[in-house]
Amino acid sequence: MSAHSNDRLAVAKTYKLFIGGKFPRTESGRSLAVQHSDGSTFAHLCHGSRKDIRNAVEAARRAFNGWAGATAYLRGQILYRMAEMAEGKRAELASSLAATGTVDETEATHEVHASIDRLVAWAGWTDKLEQVLGARNPVAGPYYNFTAPEPTGVVGVAAPDQPALLGLASLVAPAIACGNSVVAVASETNPIPAMVLSEAIATSDLPGGVVNVITGPRAELATPLADHRGVDAIDAAGIDDDTRAALRAGAADNMKRVTVRELPEIDGQPDFTDPSCTAPWWAEPLLEMKTVWHPSAT
Repeated sequence: MSAHSNDRLAVAKTYKLFIGGKFPRTESGRSLAVQHSDGSTFAHLCHGSRKDIRNAVEAARRAFNGWAGATAYLRGQILYRMAEMAEGKRAELASSLAATGTVDETEATHEVHASIDRLVAWAGWTDKLEQVLGARNPVAGPYYNFTAPEPTGVVGVAAPDQPALLGLASLVAPAIACGNSVVAVASETNPIPAMVLSEAIATSDLPGGVVNVITGPRAELATPLADHRGVDAIDAAGIDDDTRAALRAGAADNMKRVTVRELPEIDGQPDFTDPSCTAPWWAEPLLEMKTVWHPSAT
């Protein structure tokens, strides 16, 4: 065959998991094919397992203290850097969104832009959340009483199928803006954008383990995520009733908070362009409110 021949088979990419700042293969050895709208295969991805969830939670737990202890200003700078890295992958993100035929190229481009803007918006909130959500409380007596928000810990994210990228960004960005670390289960029907975003995250300044992304069937991954006692809260959107029940049942074992976002719908899918997605109250379920009493000067 000539060195210049075009008669060759393209090498389909296999996307790995994103755990601890690295891209390991799933321990299960399983993979899933992702197909174009015409039925042809354009990529493969990992079929994540319970063990992958455990590995991701352990990585998130190791990363949590350092990330929670970082200044709000630094967290904002790093989220902005994530947006910069995603900006450089706009074309790849858009093509991965449009490849399965769930959105057209114009819609995909708009979603990519909205997702990057979502990262920028939450970068701006990092050093303002305490002022907006915290309070000095009125008390009777010679005391000061303060309520201040603190990060919850490891947040498990169940991303919606659609919008695959904007939905994921809208759940992950506020969680890490607050100082939490995240284990996210990506869209089941179009998981490739989540992995392209993971590649952008890996080249940003975000410490390894703060964001971890697992791909595979949601029904198989939701239960071990909710069951894991190292997960402190669950944040989900666009999930079916069975997944909602599985998350709540698993969370009941160690009383973790489960938040299922209720948003207006467009064509049966949650509308993540709703203004509530960038309001400080969107982050409130991912924070613990700590109240401190202090004697006042006499």
